Amino acid sequence: MAFTDFKSIQQVQEAFNIKYTEEDYVDFDDIEPSKAFLEEFEFSRQNIDVFSSEASRCENVIYPIIRDVYKHFVGKYALWSHKSISHNQVLSGTPDYIISTKSELGKTILGIPIIIVVEAKQNNFTEGWGQCLAELVAVQKINKNEEIPVHGIVTDGELWQFGKLVGNLFTKNQTVLAISEMKKVFGAISYLIRSSTMYFECRIDSSSI
Repeated sequence: MAFTDFKSIQQVQEAFNIKYTEEDYVDFDDIEPSKAFLEEFEFSRQNIDVFSSEASRCENVIYPIIRDVYKHFVGKYALWSHKSISHNQVLSGTPDYIISTKSELGKTILGIPIIIVVEAKQNNFTEGWGQCLAELVAVQKINKNEEIPVHGIVTDGELWQFGKLVGNLFTKNQTVLAISEMKKVFGAISYLIRSSTMYFECRIDSSSI
């Protein structure tokens, strides 16, 4: 079995005893994309049919956005593209993108995954979330600490949805963003990384008491 075999949130819930709730927990503050990103994105949008295929969406829309946000956090985090992960034979496969902490061993070693990004194949968000939640369960087990919040993003490049798994509770953000709200998309992704930074800093502070 692989991540892509999970076709819905409900299927993952039943397999791993995951509770489900919905609330708006993501901060959508506007963040300005870099000038370089805006120039490249506009060039692609003007000259390339960026939504013509799954590969085109990933290469021209999804990855450039994730990468541009990630640049602000490069000191502490690593960005992975199509990095295979495995907990066991059921929870294994290749997420589209992962943001993790940086490993002390260097850029070739996966740190603690904090964000999983899944492209909604054929704009199917139901299956996209099934795959994403299965991947969140896997990285939660790889992290060996179910209390570390792990965040999921499911997107077809045009719509952006967010969720998080802490313990056995999955929370899906109610608000969905459109690519036309580019600054808010940047702000939301940035918020997920910043919230992880605050979590780890609080852990360090509490352990020193």
